[in-house]
Amino acid sequence: MASMGTKDTAATTVTADDYQRTTGKLAVVGIAGNCALTAFKLIAGIVGNSAAMVSDAIHSLSDVLATAIAYAGTKLGQKAPDESHPYGHDRFECLASILLGVILVVTGVGIGYGGVMALLSGAAESSAPSVIALVAAVVSILTKEAMFQYTRHHARRIKSSAFEADAWHHRSDAMSSVGALIGIGASMAGFHAGDAIAAIVICLFIFKVAWEVIMGAVNNLLDTPCGPETQAAIRTTLEAVPGIQRIDVLRTRAFGSKIFVDAEVALDGSLTLTQAHNIIEEAHDQVEQDFPDVRHIMIHPNPLQGEPSCGRTTAIMRPRQNVS
Repeated sequence: MASMGTKDTAATTVTADDYQRTTGKLAVVGIAGNCALTAFKLIAGIVGNSAAMVSDAIHSLSDVLATAIAYAGTKLGQKAPDESHPYGHDRFECLASILLGVILVVTGVGIGYGGVMALLSGAAESSAPSVIALVAAVVSILTKEAMFQYTRHHARRIKSSAFEADAWHHRSDAMSSVGALIGIGASMAGFHAGDAIAAIVICLFIFKVAWEVIMGAVNNLLDTPCGPETQAAIRTTLEAVPGIQRIDVLRTRAFGSKIFVDAEVALDGSLTLTQAHNIIEEAHDQVEQDFPDVRHIMIHPNPLQGEPSCGRTTAIMRPRQNVS
């Protein structure tokens, strides 16, 4: 899972068309793949007498909804800034990620409850699963791991937190199938409670993934700064602008895949207002050119001979209107 602390954002440009095309493909792969797996595993679980495989099928069904939510979150997050949301709609992706985490929690509770009730009622001791349940578990592991790798790769390329969360739904499904495989194998070997115990273990794993997904999205909502490498690169860009004598303050905030920058720079105090404005304007444009993911940058000028004024004077503050 992606780090829940500071994060770096690569300067790779992703066009709006590429973003929409990729999210559409990820949605189709996720929904079609999970629908097929749900039907296959549900039939295998019922015919093969495996509570763990039936639980695994429910998990795959929840992934259909998860992919739909991820797609909706990315579509809403790409809406252009408007009067009601002048800084854009990027946080819709974070909200979608939180909702995906909640769905994982609910799924985990349902699977865990089924396993516990099977143990308490003695249903786990009734009979062993058949080979078809074992085959379904293997197919599920291979398919869901492939879906995880595919979705995570493209989610990171287009910097989509919602689809990266969806990728982890695929991984959690793969791991739940590993648990089901172990439980089914144990039951077939004579340890019938192994099937129900596997369902409980699956539940715990899902809770872990849900926690990571939710906390990653919450950190985005709480204005987590970009990583030190990105901040150092932005500082270098500002320092290279002719006329900027010193960087007094540099703050960054990551909103999903976009960056917001606040900076204070020291200029020669004898410059006219127009001269200072032109330097700040050049710095503003240079940062946007070097860092395509910067949604908005505010640069505040301080006189070199004086103390930093902590943002009390006029600054260039122009949000980028069209960011892919």
